[in-house]
Amino acid sequence: MPTNLRLPLCILASAAIAALPFTATADDASTPPVQLPSFRVEAEAEADHFVQGPFLPDIQGTKVNIGKKTTILDFDSLPRINGNNYRQALAEAPGLVLSEETTPLLSIGYRGLNPGRVQFMQVLVDGVPIHADQFGYPEAYYSPPLDTVDRIEFTRGGAALMYGPQPGGSLNYITHRPRTDRPFSGETMHSFGSDNAYATFNYVDGTVGRFGYYGYYHHRETDGFRSANSDVKLDGYYGRVAIDAMSASRWLFTAESFQEEHGEAGGLTFATGPGRVNFNTERDTASRLYDRFNLRRRAAAVIWERDLANGTFATRAWAIDYTRASKRQNGGGFGTLPTGAAANTNSIERQQFNTYGAEGRLRLDWGPTNRHVFTAGTQVFTTRSPRTDARGNTADADNGDVQSRSLRESFYAPVFVENLFRFGSLSVTPGVRFENVREKVTEHFNLAKQNAGTPLGGAHDRQNLPLFGLAVAYDLPVKTQTYLNVSQSYRPIIFTQAVPTGGTAVVPADLQESRASNYELGVRSQPARGLVLDASLFYLDFDNQIGSVSLPGGRSSVGNVGRSVHRGVEASVHYNLFSLFGATSRHELNVYANAMLLRARFESGPQMGRTPQFAPEHLIRTGLVYSLGETTKVSLLGTFVDRVFGDDNNSAERAIPAYSVWDLTAETKIPGTRFRVIGGTNNLLDENYYSRVTNAGIDPAPRRNYYVGASFEF
Repeated sequence: MPTNLRLPLCILASAAIAALPFTATADDASTPPVQLPSFRVEAEAEADHFVQGPFLPDIQGTKVNIGKKTTILDFDSLPRINGNNYRQALAEAPGLVLSEETTPLLSIGYRGLNPGRVQFMQVLVDGVPIHADQFGYPEAYYSPPLDTVDRIEFTRGGAALMYGPQPGGSLNYITHRPRTDRPFSGETMHSFGSDNAYATFNYVDGTVGRFGYYGYYHHRETDGFRSANSDVKLDGYYGRVAIDAMSASRWLFTAESFQEEHGEAGGLTFATGPGRVNFNTERDTASRLYDRFNLRRRAAAVIWERDLANGTFATRAWAIDYTRASKRQNGGGFGTLPTGAAANTNSIERQQFNTYGAEGRLRLDWGPTNRHVFTAGTQVFTTRSPRTDARGNTADADNGDVQSRSLRESFYAPVFVENLFRFGSLSVTPGVRFENVREKVTEHFNLAKQNAGTPLGGAHDRQNLPLFGLAVAYDLPVKTQTYLNVSQSYRPIIFTQAVPTGGTAVVPADLQESRASNYELGVRSQPARGLVLDASLFYLDFDNQIGSVSLPGGRSSVGNVGRSVHRGVEASVHYNLFSLFGATSRHELNVYANAMLLRARFESGPQMGRTPQFAPEHLIRTGLVYSLGETTKVSLLGTFVDRVFGDDNNSAERAIPAYSVWDLTAETKIPGTRFRVIGGTNNLLDENYYSRVTNAGIDPAPRRNYYVGASFEF
């Protein structure tokens, strides 16, 4: 057995063995079917009060979740997560593959789908999409500070048709609402760590009469562990006002500002020779000294929720101003220093995204005792996105000669309908989502095409299609439920595929959007106090994928390049060992383990027989979390990832070896005071690893590092 698998499998076995005496006597076959036990949490984007467990409740505000595989990532059960460490945040999320980097940017894949900027998943904050553009540029450069996140709701695959058509499902950040039990409260938190890291999160909130308020300021900075140009600095401001938060008709108004800048220290290589930066001997050395990235985001949203006699209505509207800018030195290669005349120039890119959206959702309970549930919704979303590319005359130029200029526009107006039918212990939920997408790209100038005698590009793509889904659940004795979900999904043609910026690239007239089908069959159960089990089989068929096709004469084309099939098993167990001593114990010792076993292969196209990038054959997360009420929490979290490739060609230079990482974190409240102390060691065993490879080379992960901090509550 591989060494990196022994410990997680031992923990998994221990939890199962400890549960055996209780599983046998929990209930007998005559017990009528019951819903899984659940626990109360704080904020909810579409209802003030509801109950839940590690899975989303069957009915939640305007949403129907029954029959769909869901996971709740509840950060209240862990010590405070410092520095937006997603390796810890995703501890109990089987199926999500994290491609780690030392910038504030986020890359999460799903069951073998490309993790780059979470582009194959729908990402939302309180139900509001946060991709730069949902389809034309589906990259999430912004994510909220985890200090303000109550939980993340993860809905798998095509089960996320209630949110959008992306094949990887949805991640919905649910953020804190103003507290209603006092007029004023708050906290200030400060932490310090390795590489001159500093973070602070400060908030105030409360409710006075009908009005509640919540606001925070967040700052984070670090020099980074690379020899140069790995610094990060970000600032976030946020304000929220709630009106009549505890009534049947609630209003929420939100405004936020976020800005960050970081260096891109470049990639490494295992090759040796002049100009190459070797991972084994120079892993902390920068191969790029002038590459920089900057993001500025301003957003405002309003949410209105209304409880009806037999249902719920919720609507939201938002406006987002998003600017993504970068400058990168030319002349470099994979893990090599920039050389030649090109190294005296750089590429400067600026993209703006001005977005306006609105959405309405309705849930109506009907039939005898309102057992059946109808839900429907629609969204209107429009983006205007100018892009400018320039070439600077020095390696670190901020301005230069314009190389291309274009305007991208999108309009999106889907409608979705679902209906939950209950027949005793059986629940059946058919659904349909009608997609209506318009994308337009207009090139105003392109120097490369002008020099090549190629006409300027333009595209006006319209897509209208229905996507169907079916969710089935059946309640069994011993607090067990089986679930089945079958759903269609797709990925529209993005802006750079519709009109490539290269001077000789062509786009075939018959280019088709990518299509996917998701299948899931599973069972979840709580057969004994403190024990939660979930296991499922999944199958993802992803066809008509879009990529680059080589043409004679050194030219290239965008085209449909093949079909991949992703099949496997997910299983998770969570057990509170202290439940042996009864429900009244303030002590908890939770042991958890979850695993994804995956086989992903290209079944057709030029990559036939190869493994899609970032598709590990196994991904295991496991750990122990001790807590004493709300005063003390200690966690030991482990992540074990099998080898993957950083590209679909499965090239040797982009292979990522298997690795395992442990994190030890803690927080405690000083008795008799309002102070809390936090601290931790990330990469406890000092693993020398990396989990991200780009065109610039290997992106090394940090070795063992530390942090310590304190907060004051008032």
